[in-house]
Amino acid sequence: MSLLSYSEAKPWAAAIREAVVLRKMPPWKADPKVGHWSNDPSLTEAEIATIKAWVDGGKPEGDPREAPKQPVFTDGWRAGKPDAIITIPKYELGPKGADEYAYITVPTNFTEDRWVISAELRPGNRKVVHHAHAFVIDAEPAAKPQGATTVKPDPAKEYAEWLTVKEGSLSWIRPEAPVIDDGCARDDNGLLPGSKQGDLANLLASYLPGRAPDVYPEGTARLVKAGSKINFQIHYSRSGKVEYDETSVGLIFAKTPPGTVARRIDLGNHLFMIPAGDASHEVTECHTLTKDLYITSLTPHMHLRGKSMKIQATYPDGHVETLLNVPDYNFNWQITYRVRDPIFIPKGTRIKIDGVFDNSANNPLNPDPKKQVRWGAASETEMMDGWIEYVDAER
Repeated sequence: MSLLSYSEAKPWAAAIREAVVLRKMPPWKADPKVGHWSNDPSLTEAEIATIKAWVDGGKPEGDPREAPKQPVFTDGWRAGKPDAIITIPKYELGPKGADEYAYITVPTNFTEDRWVISAELRPGNRKVVHHAHAFVIDAEPAAKPQGATTVKPDPAKEYAEWLTVKEGSLSWIRPEAPVIDDGCARDDNGLLPGSKQGDLANLLASYLPGRAPDVYPEGTARLVKAGSKINFQIHYSRSGKVEYDETSVGLIFAKTPPGTVARRIDLGNHLFMIPAGDASHEVTECHTLTKDLYITSLTPHMHLRGKSMKIQATYPDGHVETLLNVPDYNFNWQITYRVRDPIFIPKGTRIKIDGVFDNSANNPLNPDPKKQVRWGAASETEMMDGWIEYVDAER
């Protein structure tokens, strides 16, 4: 519902009161005792008391002349008017069948390098776009921009025996793959063979439930080189009829080259197994960083059975610090937690991702508590990832 005006908000007054008193709104899942976040929208006790008093006092309008100006939205873009919009060609999704993953590559047609300070993925058809990512593909030497193409998923040969990928569909771990819940038994123990943790500086933006546009920290940007292409990875869920989609990414450019390159690393366990009915199943993954850096944001990512996640750092001197604690994870609010002040992490620090899953009947989001669950791209399966945005420390 719209809350832009008094007349639109007044009918929802009782629901607004309940939501803010219970702290369901604004949505924010981080433990208030851990970390300081620049994008924390939580209301203060005084603000909550004001809303309670307004509702309990008869919902008076006040003086309309003193009302603040309404926010201005740029043609549906939340981060502002893009300098460039790159759109996939019209994609047709059939009415029936399993969820579908589309890998669609579109040329930027940039004739010069661009530094991107904001990238916003906007689904063309929200009924069927479940989530999406946009990656930069650098131009090959002497290659000319071509028309849009659909790319088949191509799993790494090293772990093809454990990972199943069907053309136009989703990927998942085969049942015979080894089970490693404790990915911290040693570094990168829960990864697929042949894979490794690495920078994902080519990831521009993600669209997920409850996620805000990707606006990089002030003074940082992501490089999109001349002749590059954008690879859209889109998860579609079917509506029961033929649907069409034209998802776009809107890019805002830096006016001058940035002082720092924004980077990202994903840490996750791919080899876990959650038993049927287990209400509190723990999965971990650890990785030791090989350079000094400053963390700028942390994002926990699980699916419908995700219950909680904690991200910790064990520094070279042995002391342990909790960087983020999300005790009540919710798949419908996949929030990126942006630090108020960048967190210095020295080389040799071991990062631990600790996720807990609720595969019981008491989890209202659980698709089927009678099934054991392994890693997979579909929401009915699970993931256990911690996404870390950072910048290199100055040397």
